[in-house]
Amino acid sequence: MAFNKITPEILAAIKAIVGDDAVLTAKAGLEKYSHDETEDLTYYPEVVAKPKSPEEVSALMKLCNQNLIPVTPRGAGTGLSGGALPVMGGLLIAMERFNKIIEIDEQNLQATVEPGVITENFMDAVAAKGLLYPIDPASKGSCFIGGNVSHGSGGPRVVKYGTIREYVLNLQVVLPCGDIIWTGANTLKYASGYNLTQLMIGSEGTLGIVTKVVVKLIPLPTQSALMLASFPSNEAASAAVSAIFRAGVVPSALEFMERRGVEWVMEKDGIQFDLKDGVQAFLLIEVDGTNMDVIFADCEKINIVLEEFNCIDVLFGDTAAQKEELWRIRRTMAVSVKSNSIYKEEDCVVPRAALPQLIKGIKDIGVKYGFDSLCYGHAGDGNVHLNILKASMSDEDWNTKLKDGVSEIFELTVALGGTISGEHGIGLVQKDYMPIKYSEVHFALWRGIKQVFDKNGILNPGKIFN
Repeated sequence: MAFNKITPEILAAIKAIVGDDAVLTAKAGLEKYSHDETEDLTYYPEVVAKPKSPEEVSALMKLCNQNLIPVTPRGAGTGLSGGALPVMGGLLIAMERFNKIIEIDEQNLQATVEPGVITENFMDAVAAKGLLYPIDPASKGSCFIGGNVSHGSGGPRVVKYGTIREYVLNLQVVLPCGDIIWTGANTLKYASGYNLTQLMIGSEGTLGIVTKVVVKLIPLPTQSALMLASFPSNEAASAAVSAIFRAGVVPSALEFMERRGVEWVMEKDGIQFDLKDGVQAFLLIEVDGTNMDVIFADCEKINIVLEEFNCIDVLFGDTAAQKEELWRIRRTMAVSVKSNSIYKEEDCVVPRAALPQLIKGIKDIGVKYGFDSLCYGHAGDGNVHLNILKASMSDEDWNTKLKDGVSEIFELTVALGGTISGEHGIGLVQKDYMPIKYSEVHFALWRGIKQVFDKNGILNPGKIFN
């Protein structure tokens, strides 16, 4: 598809739709929107527009569709797959003014929000009413709910509560042609034709632009216990994960961390605790509910399992402050890794019992290609965030051979029954690896779906697949 540039006439039309003060054209203003959190990639849009209503988004889409202008929707820019990068230039639609919590419906345990609401702000608002929205990615303090929907986000509590797919009931979406639709209904059951709501979730802004989100809420657990268990090896820690579930316990979170990641967090953020010699890996385990006797009984079951896997020590977070400090180790790990090394982050997921094989395989592949690695992530659902570290790898090998190593990691992941991304999405940087998992039949189906929604291919072009 050959796209057109934004002419002075089209720019004037964009300003007429959203107002002069909601349009950016100078390079200094565009810089913020030229990158996300994906390594060091930079692509400038020609123009940024900041609409504030579905009708304005609709008018922008009609204008761009008629003139074959590529459009990139953008939330908070916290993504890790390049999904918000305007690789074809054109118009970037920034959703930051869609920042209202429209309604918290306590009668039906639902809420309606705009896509530019910061996830943690929404979690706090519903928690004040005794309710829980459990989708809490590491970037919850800055990411937008709309971006979470577009990438099918999860976070630590997926293991008990599920991903965002289990909580989105209905979406208001602007299609590339400018039509505004609701994808489903504000009901817990839906058996009325194809489920467009689920199709939109995880579509990474390639099929439509979300302008309202209706989510399910659940009662807020009032009690919790948090344990930091240390192990002599990655294999021992990761093998204990599946055994915890086999013992009949479903934690609300179960996170894996390598020692070096914890050391880097301690150095960067000043977090202090007794890091014993011989410890190579950690599991951060949370159990929640409403009855502390039941929670402690589950913790006892977990302790028995941990001992079977040569657990060295278990540190309990007894107070709210201690729990927050332990969680801070995990939540700030990505930032600490980024500040310590040139790196490339991948996001793969396998059935949780396959975690020991995956982590060992990652290390073996690193030895073969000469790169180092640091793993952490949502072990309870088999999701590993793999940070490939340049270490002593030459610039030439980093630029030429690394891709082969990543391909081998994904081939291993697929062989173990997993897939390429658990929650970060495919976007720009992962799409070349998609044939490892998916056949030409899959690609043909996806292209057909894209054609139905976006016949001119203007919406977030260059993402997920070519």
